[in-house]
Amino acid sequence: MSGDDSRFVSRLTKDTLALILAGGRGTRLKQLTTWRVKPAVPFGGKFRIIDFPLSNCINSGIRRVGVLTQYKSHSLIRHIQQGWGYFRGEFGEFVELLPAQQRINNTWYEGTADAIYQNIDIIRAHAPEYVLVLAGDHIYKMDYGPMLAHHVENDADMTIGCIEVPLEQAKAFGVMSVDAEGRIVDFNEKPAHPQSIPGQPDVALASMGIYVFNTRFLYEQLIKDADDKNSSHDFGGDIIPRVIKNYRVFSYNFRDVQTGGQAYWRDVGTIDAFWEANMELVSITPELNLYDGDWPIRTYQEQLPPAKFVFDDDGRRGMAVDSMVSGGCLISGASVRKSLLFSHVRVHSYSEVSDSVILPNVDIGRNCRIKKAVIDKGCHIPDGTVIGENPAEDAKRFHVSENGVVLVVPEMLGQELHYVR
Repeated sequence: MSGDDSRFVSRLTKDTLALILAGGRGTRLKQLTTWRVKPAVPFGGKFRIIDFPLSNCINSGIRRVGVLTQYKSHSLIRHIQQGWGYFRGEFGEFVELLPAQQRINNTWYEGTADAIYQNIDIIRAHAPEYVLVLAGDHIYKMDYGPMLAHHVENDADMTIGCIEVPLEQAKAFGVMSVDAEGRIVDFNEKPAHPQSIPGQPDVALASMGIYVFNTRFLYEQLIKDADDKNSSHDFGGDIIPRVIKNYRVFSYNFRDVQTGGQAYWRDVGTIDAFWEANMELVSITPELNLYDGDWPIRTYQEQLPPAKFVFDDDGRRGMAVDSMVSGGCLISGASVRKSLLFSHVRVHSYSEVSDSVILPNVDIGRNCRIKKAVIDKGCHIPDGTVIGENPAEDAKRFHVSENGVVLVVPEMLGQELHYVR
């Protein structure tokens, strides 16, 4: 990219306000979201899901960000306050929390478009040239600068970030058709029979839930939608199908800059998808590179000592192979294989952990065998517990996913970390 191009993109990012939708319940993650919203779910050993779109904004040069919260948002709010409070207000930088607060009417956020509409006065106060709307619950690394440049170069009113997905998976997405210029000519939200890309019968073009708007255009469409009594007030279900007929709405295909192929992007909205995306990280060369110094993923982290491995006796050797082990972990005479351990996890002697995702502050007792499991934060696994070897027995106490991943949360073990009276 030339210097002129860089300055062009930097002007666009400076004139952009990013709004991250982080209020969804995330019910497909089952008990992982009983006490936290989906963007607050831990991911990748030390991060939370929300850290990925936030880091993308900062790395892209977008330093005015609003995070819209609603459902069980305490842990998300605390995480953002602790880890993202270093911006300089005197320079116009901020990560601002925008909880549902009935600013305009007497309802909570009723849809993605309504969530933005209820904060329209705040957007006006910031006076951006462009508004970038993001989902707060996907895992990916993306420079939003080229997408903004694509939007401006096409003289677009709205631009939608998109990826190519297998046709059988497209039913869960908004699916679009485009002309030769990339202009969207048809859009269907979660269609029963998705339309494939011409010449690629097994692939559909799907929305990533990333939108760039000219701000004035966004105001007009939000007000029209709010006045429509029959609208569900959703971008995918209402606004996009309406505007593609009369306005310039373009697609932006998210590609890997180096290879030109499909870039990494994961919706970790189910237990199987969450487990699989974490397991990908412990492979030798994962598609998502967390060690990329040019595009760091930022987060809040406790000040913890390094991971420690103790005992080197036959049958009682503290070790981890093909695994990621975070700070504060203590592997005491136990073996960990092909697993991801978050911070402050303790695995006691003679226990075996394999193919598992262990969230922070978990204590695994002696003589345990844990396989293909997701263990939620704060669980204490009693001595001698066996998980992941007998699906029928596991299902009596825990949640077993379609692909056989066992989810364990404290309540399933009779451990009430969240007291309700």
